[in-house]
Amino acid sequence: MMDIHQILKQLPHRYPFLLVDRVLEVDKGKSIKALKNVSMNEPQFTGHFPHRPVFPGVLMLEAMAQTAALLAFDTLGVTPDDKTVYYFAGIDGARFKRPVEPGDQLVMDVTLERMKAGIFKFKGVTRVGDEVACEAELMCTMRTIA
Repeated sequence: MMDIHQILKQLPHRYPFLLVDRVLEVDKGKSIKALKNVSMNEPQFTGHFPHRPVFPGVLMLEAMAQTAALLAFDTLGVTPDDKTVYYFAGIDGARFKRPVEPGDQLVMDVTLERMKAGIFKFKGVTRVGDEVACEAELMCTMRTIA
């Protein structure tokens, strides 16, 4: 549905912080499914942890937020410019169910629950295969910067 070139046009993030490799499905205004391939070559694994590489939970939340931003932009029919930043406004009910390791493929399912007064509320679930790795409710907002 959306390859890396299209994602790069939508999200301002770049290496090592772009955490969405491909969008598999978008149901405009409702939901999105995206993936991130976890590779041993990523910089966080040098220190998290040297003897047992584990993908940090906060980066799973960030990957879900980047996926949510892509859904928000699609829902609004906008391509953000250099003056638009998409921020976290809150995270509720974050749960980590399974460690994620190099070689795993994260599939993020994000659903738009509510959009009110510029605040978007999403439900996100990240899986590796059939197993839930992470779930959370995410609140995000867009801001224009000078």
